[in-house]
Amino acid sequence: MDAAERVLAYGGGWLDRAGPLRADPARLEALLTEPTTVVLPLWRDRCLVDGDGPVRLTADRTSLVRAAADETVFLGLDGDAAVFAVDLSALNERSAVEMVGAARAVDVRALVGRLDPAEAAVQAYARGLLHWHRQSRYCGACGALAVAGGGGHVRTCGGAGCGRLLFPRIEPAVIVLVEAPGPPDRCLLAWHAGAPEGSYSTLAGFVEVGESLEDAVRREMAEEAGVTVTDVTYQGSQGWPFPAGLMVGFRATATSEEVRVDGVELLEARWFTRAELRERVAAGRQLGRVDSIDHQMLGQWLTAG
Repeated sequence: MDAAERVLAYGGGWLDRAGPLRADPARLEALLTEPTTVVLPLWRDRCLVDGDGPVRLTADRTSLVRAAADETVFLGLDGDAAVFAVDLSALNERSAVEMVGAARAVDVRALVGRLDPAEAAVQAYARGLLHWHRQSRYCGACGALAVAGGGGHVRTCGGAGCGRLLFPRIEPAVIVLVEAPGPPDRCLLAWHAGAPEGSYSTLAGFVEVGESLEDAVRREMAEEAGVTVTDVTYQGSQGWPFPAGLMVGFRATATSEEVRVDGVELLEARWFTRAELRERVAAGRQLGRVDSIDHQMLGQWLTAG
């Protein structure tokens, strides 16, 4: 899905993540005073926005903001300009908004239609990294406070005799377009628990310890929908930092048309023809989230026949 990958939301970020700079705290501190440096403020996983989109602070406006921030993290370089993000979650929403001259705080997913993919990628990257810091203040082994370092890409346990290094976690999940074993061409969509009635989307699930991605596809389809699949084929991947996902898309073919939903995660699953999906689109129903890889996979399936 090369063409689709170029336009997937939260991918294609323009930043050079400049890993070696993370080990140079003096250089990072100096970059924070450079006039070309940009600082992106966030509040409790939300972008702080004005009438033009996400607020981008320059170095001369960041001293008070950084003093109020829980964390300041280095995201990378945009050409020669450094890009940082700050977390103002310790403030109430009004104070955070006023401090940076914003109008409101908005989830990046609500902005994705207004931002180009690269801008959305940087905002999502900042969101995911700052979320991880708020959830990883203490060492999971000894309970001591863990101190941020590496430009915000590592935390080190301060406990005596521990010193454990904590790195941002990524939680991989598979998302699968299952096709029927024979004609007519159909794909399997499911009504998920908690979703509005009549809302159908592709099947997905998290990868478990000791599994390959393909193993996870086969297990999840069997557990949730009672479907055995073969011909498991990779389609593409998408960063999904809400809070730490990596969505990995696959196609697979069912060995039988029989479907038995688990009744817990899936309430119903059924086969759809292309004509039926086109009718749903014409009626104003979305095929998956517009910013998600499953929307792309379903769109490609529709145009293939």
